[in-house]
Amino acid sequence: MQRFKDKIALITGAGSGMGAATAKRFVDEGATVVLVGRTQDKLDDVAKDLPSEQVHVRPADVADADAVNQLVEEVVATCGRLDILVNNAGVATQSRITDTDDDTWRKIMSINVDGVFHCCRAALPHLIESRGNIVNTSSVSGLGGDWAMSVYNASKGAVSNFTRALALDHGGDGVRVNAVCPSLTRTDMASGVFEKDDLLDKFAERMPLGAGAAPEDIASAIAFLASDDARFITGVNLPVDGGLMASNGQPPQV
Repeated sequence: MQRFKDKIALITGAGSGMGAATAKRFVDEGATVVLVGRTQDKLDDVAKDLPSEQVHVRPADVADADAVNQLVEEVVATCGRLDILVNNAGVATQSRITDTDDDTWRKIMSINVDGVFHCCRAALPHLIESRGNIVNTSSVSGLGGDWAMSVYNASKGAVSNFTRALALDHGGDGVRVNAVCPSLTRTDMASGVFEKDDLLDKFAERMPLGAGAAPEDIASAIAFLASDDARFITGVNLPVDGGLMASNGQPPQV
C-alpha cells in the first residue's frame, strides 16, 4: 500500500515512540518524511533505519516560533512542497495544581500548545497550496479529566478544541485537520506505569482490549487520518484507547 507516494510529511516529536513509529509507517507507504525533535542523536537513531532517500533530519524546538518558521521554509525549499503535518511533540507532568509552579505550567504549555500553534501557523499556507492535512496528537486526557494531571489535561484539551476550530476555518481551503487521542501507550513518557503491576491492573480493568497500546497502533490511526481514505473526515478527535472511553466510568461489577 503506497497511500503517501510522492508526499512530504513533517513529523514533530519524531525521535521516539509514536513519532518514530509514524515516520516508519509513512515511509513504508511511500512518503518522504522530515523528522523533527529537540535531540539530534534520537532523530539520527530513527533515521538510520529508514531509506536515506526518504528521510530528512531537522532538529528544532517547536516552542520557538522563529525556529519553526525557519524549519518549515527550509523543508519547502528542499522538498518543494509540504503535504502532511503531524504535530506529535509533547510532554507530561503529574501534580495537583497547588503543587505546580509557573515554570512547569509554562513548559507544558509551550510544547504541547504553543508548539502545535507555531507548526500549524507556519505550515498552513503550504498545506493550502497542496490541499494537504494536519494530524495532531492529543490524548484521551484532552477529552476528559485525570487525577493529578490538570496541567496536562488543560494542554491536551486545548489541542483537541484547536483541532476542531482549525477544521472549521480551513475545510473550505481543502485542508483537513484531525487529531488522535491515545490512552496509555508503551512510550518513554509512560514507562513508569508499565513498571507498576498494580497500576497497570487498574488500567486493564477499564480497557476492554487490554492496557497499553503499541506506538504502531497510534501510527496506524495517524496514517489513516492523513490518507485519502479519510478524505471526508475533518475536525475529529479519534480515541485510540482500547475501548477506554466506551465506559461510563463505573468499575467492572462482575
